Amino acid sequence: MKILLATFWVTPHVGGVWNYMQQLKDKLVTLGHEVDFLSYGENHEYVHIINENRRIDMDELLSEEVLRYMKQHNSPTHPDPIIHYYETRCDFFQLGADYLGLDKYDVIHTQDIFSTVCINRIRAKKTALVATLHGCVAHELRSAYYSSKVPKQSIAKEGRDHFDQLEYDGATSADHTIVANEWMRDVLTDEFNVPKEQLSVFHYGYDTEAFLKRVDEKTEIERPEKKKVLIYTGRLSEFKGVHHLLNALSRLKKSRTDWVCWIAGDGPIETELKNKTKALRLEDDVVFLGRRDDIPYLLSISDIFVLPTLMENQPLSVIEAQISGMAVIASDVGGIPEIIDHGITGVLSPAGDEQMLSTHIEYLLEHDSYRNNLGENALTWGLDHWSPDKAVQNVLGVYEHALSQKGNNH
Repeated sequence: MKILLATFWVTPHVGGVWNYMQQLKDKLVTLGHEVDFLSYGENHEYVHIINENRRIDMDELLSEEVLRYMKQHNSPTHPDPIIHYYETRCDFFQLGADYLGLDKYDVIHTQDIFSTVCINRIRAKKTALVATLHGCVAHELRSAYYSSKVPKQSIAKEGRDHFDQLEYDGATSADHTIVANEWMRDVLTDEFNVPKEQLSVFHYGYDTEAFLKRVDEKTEIERPEKKKVLIYTGRLSEFKGVHHLLNALSRLKKSRTDWVCWIAGDGPIETELKNKTKALRLEDDVVFLGRRDDIPYLLSISDIFVLPTLMENQPLSVIEAQISGMAVIASDVGGIPEIIDHGITGVLSPAGDEQMLSTHIEYLLEHDSYRNNLGENALTWGLDHWSPDKAVQNVLGVYEHALSQKGNNH
């Protein structure tokens, strides 16, 4: 098969979607399939098929053709800046994808609601469209833009309604939609009225062997003497809850100082978090490592992985911590309770509860045998559960089913 893995998000990037796409491609290629990547490029300035090194810059498309195209698709400048932002970028993404050409693909596998809706409009009739939704965009935008921060309730309601409809459209525009856990399935069916038969629940596979081979790729980072290492890896955005982790560490420091916390990743609130660290007088205790390519090594020399997220689907960072044999503390949100057995393979902590997060961290610092048992149990469970071979066979089964519905045999 000729397969296109597509996302509206910028690639390459730090985070689970890009890692998922890369690992899925590697597995598909070993099985004899041809696989390309389509996405936005840096700062949403161009659309590219990344492995072919082909791109179309948006500056080249900002012409009468674009204006005519946008008018035909009923996309006027919208008074709500968030709706306008995403509408215009969806129009650019759709036009760029069409320009680069999609007709040669048997299957297009999108990774978000935006790319799914856009590509459904322009795909060839013979091409099967499969979507994997890695989270609920409507929830994220509602939290970020349409909460109490929005003064006009009419604008907030219009924004929520717009993205709620988009969530439904994104989940139903593909021939079939994959989600990673029962939580995401229930959100789509119960809240957004997506038909149950549209959805399949398949957890992510993960190339554990390739990840563990990279553990020995040492870098300049060294474990401090006589201190245990806490680590967070991931995007630095509001809903990841790192600000709550910093407040919890400020509480922890009052009772013990035998720890250091590494923050690996970058994102829109990085400067804000660094300023907060200084304000809390944690400069000597919290180290911002920036975007890293040595996560397997960093996890191997750390003691406790912490994910203080406020909303989540099935976080790649937890998967990596589990197969590194680490004790994990993570928020009890989204699909996380489906992959952590509290007190057995990790610790679930109430999202946003800084006192409880601090208590959990202190308990694991104090009780070495309990912490080590959590890590050992997580490793045993993770190596079995995240089998990449089984996961790719599940995805291929969906591809074949979608193609058979179109009368294509591969």
